[in-house]
Amino acid sequence: MIKNEYKVVGVMSGTSLDGVDVVYVEFELDDVWHFKMIHFETVSYNSSWENILRNLVSYNVAELQKIDEDYTNYLSGIIKDFINKNSIKDIDAICSHGHTALHRPDIGMTYQIGNQPVIAVLLNETVVCDFRVQDVELRGQGAPLVPIGDKLLFSEYDFCLNLGGFANISTEIKNKRIAYDICPVNIVLNHYTKLIGLDYDDGGKMARTGTVNNKLLDKLNSLAFYKENYPKSLGLEWVIKNMFPLIDAFQLDTKDILKTFAEHIAIQIAKEINKKKHGSVLVTGGGVYNNYLIDTLKQYSQHEIIIPLNEVVEFKEALIFGLLGVLKLRNEVNCLKSVTGSTKNHSSGKIFLP
Repeated sequence: MIKNEYKVVGVMSGTSLDGVDVVYVEFELDDVWHFKMIHFETVSYNSSWENILRNLVSYNVAELQKIDEDYTNYLSGIIKDFINKNSIKDIDAICSHGHTALHRPDIGMTYQIGNQPVIAVLLNETVVCDFRVQDVELRGQGAPLVPIGDKLLFSEYDFCLNLGGFANISTEIKNKRIAYDICPVNIVLNHYTKLIGLDYDDGGKMARTGTVNNKLLDKLNSLAFYKENYPKSLGLEWVIKNMFPLIDAFQLDTKDILKTFAEHIAIQIAKEINKKKHGSVLVTGGGVYNNYLIDTLKQYSQHEIIIPLNEVVEFKEALIFGLLGVLKLRNEVNCLKSVTGSTKNHSSGKIFLP
């Protein structure tokens, strides 16, 4: 039934492996969409799951299918605990991204685990999920999907920039929403801190003490991806093939890797946003808490960098996947061809009933 108010649980697990973001949100439509985030939480992965998810590209299809089953059960448990802990009674749908196992739109393939039909049975709720597959079938990139939410919920900003596993950006160009991945962020930074026993570089303090290696920086900035036109998207496979071998060949101290890569991130982001004159940039995602990265970005940027309330910083993607689910329930466009390069605007995702 089409209505103007929805209460949903949005669920997102990103490539940076910070954990599962879960948000209970109320959406209301009165010419424009409004949202109210009521409950929100990040559930960290245990070491076993973190190790499995970090190495998903190394498994064969049969192994992935078994992991998918296990992860669907695991994810269902996280969502159920969240609902019970917050005594949530009124739910129109669970809207879940799952976790990306494979993303190769260039060969027509994308696979998000945790989206099996049994999730609706396990939760005894309507579930809207698996948002990327249809777009890839329509010859799109299957990513990024968040920009429709940027357009509908955060239109007052000139740019919406997310600093997660990857940096992705969305903006309006000639009255069309355009969005694309810019470069890796936490998927690389956290990889190198993990090697020395740290989950992340707290506040970018380690990077701040390092030295930029200009030869590595030049090689990073010269990678072919940065010369491609949008729509374009990145995945873990690309990082493993193109980033890690390049960085490792220099055999640098961790602090120098972090500083050089933060410089690289800031340069690539500024190159994109500075194509427009002075404006406002809403910045969200875990990278917001890397103060050194944000300071470096401000040095290169011509724009006002705006960091919102913590719950929007941390849960914006889960929030927007909640909206994608609502739009799917309404059979309204939630995936834009101007963003992904697919053959048409469409209402993407699958609806599973309990």
